Amino acid sequence: MLVTEVDGEDVVVRYADPDHAATHVGVWAHLPLGDTTMRRVDGGWEARLTDLPIDRLEYLIDVDGDLRPDPSNPRTTDGPFGHHSWVPLPAYREPHWLGLPGIAAERGSLTIARTGAGRVDVELWSPADASDDEELPLLLSHDGPEMDAYGELTSYVGVHVASGRLPRMRVALVSPGPRRNQRYAANPSYARALTARVLPAITREFATDGRPVLMGQSLGALAALHAAWTSPATFGGLFLQSGSFFTASLDPQESGFEYWHEVTGFVASVHAASQAAPGAPTTTLVCGTAEENYANNVAMRDHLAEVGVDTAWGEVRDGHTWTCWRDTLDPHLTDLLARVWA
Repeated sequence: MLVTEVDGEDVVVRYADPDHAATHVGVWAHLPLGDTTMRRVDGGWEARLTDLPIDRLEYLIDVDGDLRPDPSNPRTTDGPFGHHSWVPLPAYREPHWLGLPGIAAERGSLTIARTGAGRVDVELWSPADASDDEELPLLLSHDGPEMDAYGELTSYVGVHVASGRLPRMRVALVSPGPRRNQRYAANPSYARALTARVLPAITREFATDGRPVLMGQSLGALAALHAAWTSPATFGGLFLQSGSFFTASLDPQESGFEYWHEVTGFVASVHAASQAAPGAPTTTLVCGTAEENYANNVAMRDHLAEVGVDTAWGEVRDGHTWTCWRDTLDPHLTDLLARVWA
């Protein structure tokens, strides 16, 4: 029986096809791994992946152009585009908080209609025993429902509140809406909607202690930086995960993105700044070391620090995945929230 396995620091991916009915079988991954074409072996196909720049491999099997999870591997992770297979390499450790009990919590919904960026839907997570007039810190997440479903954001918060490492808080899971790319691509209409409509709507419903922290992943991280850059007194902290901080020199492969000019124009304006605005939020950037975004995240980290932003950094050996973003929550978001809400 052909079964995918880890062999030392290598991953040997195998696909059973006794009659070799397929004409081409390969390994698809979210990052470049060189030649991942599988070769014929007795009973099917096999590829040995070596010199991997990651501690966990997330992948699919490509069978004649049809991408599917590895039927020989029981480990899968879910995402907006379906299940992917994954394997841990020897150095990988899952977060210690996975599966630990959290506080009792409840959820509510809030819709902010007719903003300049369209309708914005928010799901509010709160401690079950919190009254609406109890002043609590507020964490907002772009792509909030997805970061909760695939990055386990409120599970992380609940466990760390229960352990005392984080204070009681509310979490606003902000939906990206049907036009995510347009909304998050340094869109002034969305930045105004977030700071002038969405956040005030939340704080009218729920008493809030101090300035909120805003987080986002990928293009959502860019949108978070854009909102804070244009309204620097609004947020107390930013948690930017694998931000799409595209530049023409570092990211030419992204030049076909439909909002390339909006994104690169904003990023260029940040890099052109010689000083951050007074009161600019404390900022932590995190990224997977194997991501295409790694270089532009390092460049943004360094520039923000140069212009006076209180900046911290974290990384894991992974790619552009929800698991990468889950795995950077602790200690990096934990430390940021402690600094901002001390």
